[in-house]
Amino acid sequence: MRRTVFALSLALIASGPAMGQSLSDSGEIMDQGTRPDSFSELSKRLMPAVVNITTSRVVASDLPQFEEGPLQDFNEFFGRDPEGFSQEGALGSGFVISADGLIVTNNHVIEGADEINAIFSDGRTLRAELIGTDAATDVAVLKVSQTDPFPFVEWADSEQAEVGDWVMAIGNPFGFGGSVSVGIVSARNRDIQSGNYDNYIQTDAAINSGNSGGPLFNLNGEVLGVNTAIITPTGGSVGLGFSIPSNLAKQVSEQLVEFGKARRGWFGVNIQDADRGIARAYGLEDGSGVILTRITDDGPASKADFEIGDLILEFDGRPVKDERALSRIVADTEIGKEVDVLLVRDGRTRTVSFELGELDADTDEEETEAPETDSTLTDNPLGVDLVELTEDDRRRYRIPGDVNGVLVRVVSPRGPSFGKLQKGDVVIEMAFETVETPEDALLAMDEALGRSGQPLLLRVYRRGQTLFEAIDIEVRG
Repeated sequence: MRRTVFALSLALIASGPAMGQSLSDSGEIMDQGTRPDSFSELSKRLMPAVVNITTSRVVASDLPQFEEGPLQDFNEFFGRDPEGFSQEGALGSGFVISADGLIVTNNHVIEGADEINAIFSDGRTLRAELIGTDAATDVAVLKVSQTDPFPFVEWADSEQAEVGDWVMAIGNPFGFGGSVSVGIVSARNRDIQSGNYDNYIQTDAAINSGNSGGPLFNLNGEVLGVNTAIITPTGGSVGLGFSIPSNLAKQVSEQLVEFGKARRGWFGVNIQDADRGIARAYGLEDGSGVILTRITDDGPASKADFEIGDLILEFDGRPVKDERALSRIVADTEIGKEVDVLLVRDGRTRTVSFELGELDADTDEEETEAPETDSTLTDNPLGVDLVELTEDDRRRYRIPGDVNGVLVRVVSPRGPSFGKLQKGDVVIEMAFETVETPEDALLAMDEALGRSGQPLLLRVYRRGQTLFEAIDIEVRG
């Protein structure tokens, strides 16, 4: 079934808020796994800190501008001013996180807006100032002002949330402000392919277009997440809603307030997941961790004792499961911190320390292409035809002069390298040893055959990137 990911952007129930009071502090700790008899008291208590967000911006109209005459009244009908411009608007949700009027919402709710307003549950509308926004995590912070302090809510620790915990969403779905829905935490750490830092809380609480930026509360009235997206084939809620975890949203919002932008750590490397086969080639049983495939010149890692091929197991004391996990850990780590990295090199574990830098830009991943067909020359344990690298090959495959090894000319579809190696690859190392000729490669294969049950680890150059492949070699008869 085709699925579509929707950002949610496209309340007016009066209650007497206690000014300047944290509405999350009820003085009672609730069991998050036990459904209360009613959510009415929780809803009534929290509603004053949840706002509807309205935005507008002036855009040039694509429709014709009627000149003075009998049709000129249609300019106003279509929302165009005399200069040929019109206004666009959007609806969303947000919540107050401080007594001085800081509001958290989604970036996509307010992006490009010329005017932003926050509508409170008692009907007041206040003009909001944009403090900062981060498109990568879809978090934005606004500021409203008044004489009296605002009622506000506090952040939960999203790491303490468990699948099955009760949650409540409050927001402005389809412009119906002050709407409440309840459900459970359906899953954690969801990657919906929306960005580099996907780590969503999934919930079946009904959230729809207009809920964007609104809070997902736990039973203590603390913000567990910021409602951001839904997956739906219909355009409406089908029980697949996604919220930014509070720990991430809190960290980003605090940075936006302090610096006006989000600041993220920078390692300065390209990485690749270590599957079970690669892990076995490093002498490990579990397929976890990441391999360094490139070290950026003048990046933070280049100033320390890292090498291409290092298999990273822990970063700053936190286990590294895969690429996505390391990206989040690095982004969350304090810039300028001296970080210890536990890794495997040459079959031994060691710790390398370096000073974490600040990220300026993301890098793009390389695409892959299909391997080539069979050849009688592929009758070897790898099932590939390896030839010496010539100048013509360098020009044809755009291989730099400082890359040396043997060229993959053909990959057998019946061999163990099918799907892992490609025509035009340059095999630089086998089993941590450099290879310069096809004879070097055949010798490495023969030696690998004597290591029963252990795959052969290859370091490969492919279209500007270095990557690693672990291949279970076989005797060809």
